[in-house]
Formats: sequence, structure tokens, C-alpha cells
Amino acid sequence: MAAARNRYERIDEQALLAKLRYNRLVDIFTGLACYSLQNHLRTTAPGIGQAEVDETSLGLDKRGVHYVLPVQAKGGSDRIGIVQIEQDFAICAAKFPTLVCRSIAAQLMADELIAIFEFGQTGQGIRVLSEKHYRLVQPEALPADELQSYRLRPSD
Repeated sequence: MAAARNRYERIDEQALLAKLRYNRLVDIFTGLACYSLQNHLRTTAPGIGQAEVDETSLGLDKRGVHYVLPVQAKGGSDRIGIVQIEQDFAICAAKFPTLVCRSIAAQLMADELIAIFEFGQTGQGIRVLSEKHYRLVQPEALPADELQSYRLRPSD
């Protein structure tokens, strides 16, 4: 089945969003229990006008804090743009004022490599707070000794 999946797989933003959801990569990246609220949220924000978020997720941490996670996904030759991230923060402030906003962007790279970024609003403007890369592999591609080595690594 993997060969068939790879043959017909696309590299656009919808394919990337499906990979993020199926593999729970936003949960793993943020450390939150997340679920998808809406794809392609088209709305307006004060001072911005009309804008769109590729995916809006809600998250919950172990203390019970609620988060809204606007997710921008870029596949192929598309690139993450700062304007979209600014719009995400504005939309969250307007539509989800009681939730903590954590702006996320994902970029599909070559060879099943996915780069995920978290952005934050700082005194110097919007900055990357965290960046991690994930490579999707078939289960049989992970040797037993590598799985064992993960048990010895300290957690984040």
C-alpha cells in the first residue's frame, strides 16, 4: 500500500495538512492535545480585512489551558509568509480572545521531511520561537536499536 500511496500522493498544502493531522504532528510539536476545528477559515479581522487560515485547531495542555492554533501549510515551492502569520494573530485576537494563540506554520520539504515552526509576537515583531523537523518513515524502516535509543533520550 505504501507504494500506491507514494505514487498518488500530492505535495500541496492539503496533502501536508492531512499528514499533520494523521500523524498528530501539531500535538507532538506543541505538547498539546489538539483537534482540528476548521479547515480554510475565511473571516475578517479588524485592520486586516478578509483573511484565511489553512487550518484552525484547538489545544489543551495538562493544566487545562485552552489554545487556538492557526496553522499555515505550504507544499511544493510555496513559502511561508510573514503577512499570513500577522493575519493569524489578528484573527485569533478577534475571533478567539479568551484563548492563547500559538501560530504554527508547516513546510513540506523533500523526502517526506516536514519543517514546523511556531511564531510569537515579541517586542521586535513576529519571531520564530521554535523550529523542528520531522521525517515520516514506514514502521519497518525503524531498526529496533534506534527505537531502543529513544528510551534513553531525555524528554523536551
